Amino acid sequence: MTLRLYDTATRSVRDFVPRESGKVAVYLCGLTLQAPPHIGHLRSGVNYDILRRWLTAEGYQVTFVRNLTDIDDKILVKAQEQGRPFWSIAYANEQILSAAYRQLNVLPPTYEPRATGHIPEMHELIAKLIADGHAYPALDGSGDVYFDVSSWPAYGALSNQSPEDMQSAGDAPDRGKRDPRDFALWKGAKPDEPADAYWPSPWGRGRPGWHIECSAMCWRYLGPEFDIHGGGLDLTFPHHENELAQSHAAGLPFARYWVHHGLLSIGGAKMGKSLGNTLDLAYVRSLGVRPVELRYYYAAAHYRSRIDYSEEALREAATAYRRIEGFVQRAVERVGAGQLGELPPAFVAAMDDDLNTSAALAVLHEVVRDGNTALTGADDVTVRTALAATRAMLDILGLDPLDPAWSAGGQADDLRDVVDSLVALALEQRAQARSRKDWAAADAVRDQLKQAGVVVEDTPQGPRWTIGEQKI
Repeated sequence: MTLRLYDTATRSVRDFVPRESGKVAVYLCGLTLQAPPHIGHLRSGVNYDILRRWLTAEGYQVTFVRNLTDIDDKILVKAQEQGRPFWSIAYANEQILSAAYRQLNVLPPTYEPRATGHIPEMHELIAKLIADGHAYPALDGSGDVYFDVSSWPAYGALSNQSPEDMQSAGDAPDRGKRDPRDFALWKGAKPDEPADAYWPSPWGRGRPGWHIECSAMCWRYLGPEFDIHGGGLDLTFPHHENELAQSHAAGLPFARYWVHHGLLSIGGAKMGKSLGNTLDLAYVRSLGVRPVELRYYYAAAHYRSRIDYSEEALREAATAYRRIEGFVQRAVERVGAGQLGELPPAFVAAMDDDLNTSAALAVLHEVVRDGNTALTGADDVTVRTALAATRAMLDILGLDPLDPAWSAGGQADDLRDVVDSLVALALEQRAQARSRKDWAAADAVRDQLKQAGVVVEDTPQGPRWTIGEQKI
């Protein structure tokens, strides 16, 4: 099969052909670290983790770069408000982000560069743009350097806009620009900003503009040209448009495919700190929804679709995953874990069709239904085959409940440990009552657990307990 991806640059689904045989280079615009991540941010990590896993399954050697923006206007505002060094804010939020990705079983990137580590590459690109007539020092002596939008006729092509219809870039006062639409490559030192947020440069002491950071890091880690550039749909303009213009103007072929994921909104509005409508991973867990179930929630929607968050939809996704998890557990008890099996052709076709995970999950649920039917009889061969295929599909989606990543840190927390211990103690008391044939006491323990929302099921392998439909 041939993977087909929707390319934002051409606004069409087209066959994915890697630049180099057997290898794929992917760059994902990571987060700006002015605040801890919310679940809208985390969707990006999961979506591109699935892309990476599928490319690997297709036999490619994947180099995956996900950057961190640790110097930015928003971070400096936070530093001023909190009276803290900008880098301490960025680093603290980086740690929270990394922990959230681990809980969601997002594979670590091949490289995860920080913007502040690549100032020399930015200087080199900016100097070339100035030398080639595509950039200029600010007219007001501020030390800023701007990209000259009028010097690049293709500007606006990625976002399908005409420069004539654009407003001011809004990243610096217009007085220093030839044209309000010109955007900052370098920002001179300002007296009202933190004194430690600057570096020496040929144009004076200052710091990078947002867009040049990613162009420099792409160039440093993936070379002049690479295969896939990813990010949220909201980055198409101005961020990716500006990356594309400045990189091409500097003579870099840059990205061959642009892949953008849809946003996660709440109440129809984009989730964001400025709107005060953000939900984080801790909130989701407080609802009794595990990280693995949140990951399923992301995967259940096509990556390009918008998700409008609702607690009802999240709980429905959790219930759907628990059905799959329950089959895996029962099948393992019956025939053992075994090895991952062959992927069903319909699953492969769905994934090759622009990563259609919603269609892929439909195939997965069909296999689980067949496996559950086989579990009611004596057909161990069908159970084993269904289990192997189910785990192979879940592995691609990063959802295999037997993956050590989930037991190692994705699901366990202090509250869960306490619940496990208390239920285990109650089940031990029930077992002792049954062993001495005190059926009334055994039933009383079982009824008390049921009143607390814990349902006990006796199996040949021992008691299994559930909270709602969640098998333990």
